[in-house]
Amino acid sequence: VQLQASGGGLVEAGGSLRLSCAASGRTFSSYGMGWFRQAPGKEREFVTAISWSGGMTYYADFVKGRFSISRYNDKNTVYLQMNSLKPEDTAVYYCAASMRGRGLIYAREYDYWGQGTLVTVSS
Repeated sequence: VQLQASGGGLVEAGGSLRLSCAASGRTFSSYGMGWFRQAPGKEREFVTAISWSGGMTYYADFVKGRFSISRYNDKNTVYLQMNSLKPEDTAVYYCAASMRGRGLIYAREYDYWGQGTLVTVSS
């Protein structure tokens, strides 16, 4: 599986962005998918994840109520809608795919990673 993240950019605080992660391969619908982020000088952290069917979603506390994950298996794409962005959301955002589809809040459970897309939120 190859993952291509896009949609990052510069936005003012309070604004919105939608990130996309396009996956290659015919087995996309069997993977759990997640988004992680890494800010300068910090470790990579979990943001949100979605089960293979889309029936289960998981969010880090710091994005609950602001971010939303969704997936369209017929398009091999997962989205991250980010609203009410804050300067502390500035980071490189990575999408990832998990074959096991369990423990999706843990980076170690993911088998494939995209290249990342930079989100910068100005104050």
